[in-house]
Amino acid sequence: MTGEVHGHRVDELCAAGLELYARALRDGRVRGEEVTAAPCLVPAGLLHPAMEDPSWLEPAAPTTALHRLLRDIEDRVAEERRREERLATAFEPLLRIAERQTDPAGDSPPAITVLSSKERINTAITEAMAGATQELLCIQPHTNYHGQPAPHVVAFERDQSLLDRGARIRTLYPHTLRHAPMAMARYEQLRGDVEARTLDEVTDRLILIDRSVAFIPASSDLTMALEIRHPALIAFCATTFDRLWHLATPMYPETVQLPVIDGITPRQRAIARLLVQGHTDTSIADRLGLNVRTARLHIAKLAAQLGSESRAQLGYLIGRSGILEQEP
Repeated sequence: MTGEVHGHRVDELCAAGLELYARALRDGRVRGEEVTAAPCLVPAGLLHPAMEDPSWLEPAAPTTALHRLLRDIEDRVAEERRREERLATAFEPLLRIAERQTDPAGDSPPAITVLSSKERINTAITEAMAGATQELLCIQPHTNYHGQPAPHVVAFERDQSLLDRGARIRTLYPHTLRHAPMAMARYEQLRGDVEARTLDEVTDRLILIDRSVAFIPASSDLTMALEIRHPALIAFCATTFDRLWHLATPMYPETVQLPVIDGITPRQRAIARLLVQGHTDTSIADRLGLNVRTARLHIAKLAAQLGSESRAQLGYLIGRSGILEQEP
């Protein structure tokens, strides 16, 4: 359902189409000749011939029609992602050819390499870790599957091997993972110089090894990554990590409890700050590493504490309450 009808895509309904569909829902049906002004309705599945008289058109249920249209969009998005991965895979050897032309001797690795597939990414991280002797710096913004660290978290064996060579590991998480059992268990099993801290918000995933090679995501589904060796970019990543680290709250091995001020929890203050900046519930959840349902529950609790009856009033009450000036 991707063709064009009446000058627009089938799933992009025009004003005439929406008006006729609304009337069909109110009246139960419309005459067949009326779709001349809105021919998009039949291909979109919003109207279909009546069983008893095909000259009349009856409306499909809005929930059914919307689900079908959204599913078509999801299918197209999935196909675009597959095309993206195919292109990245096809261009990877071409990029390497271009890199060899820049460095004919092949003595130095390329400044930036595109890695496609989680297997390739994991292999590249393993290879970079094998020669590391100083430190591993990580930023991990999310978790998958019951609190387990996300896909690019370096495996336990690699971590321990690095620590055994006298290096250190420093990891930044969002505050929401302070009590994640799998995250804490990982550190309790490791032997060596390991520390973890948390912030309200962290950047996207980052793995920085010996301040000489970094890995960052190159796609939202984490099936592509960039391997970075350019000195200026490495310095930028290292500086960003160091500044965030100094702002963060210790989680392991020392645990510093986040203070509750005037009954407002640190998480509620973080949500309040994003609310007054105009972020949606979904955006707030994503930035703080929460699911949307949990974020809405915290927003409701915050509204109840401040006596707010609407979203607009909540923003006003947050500003008047002064809770954003009480950051610990």
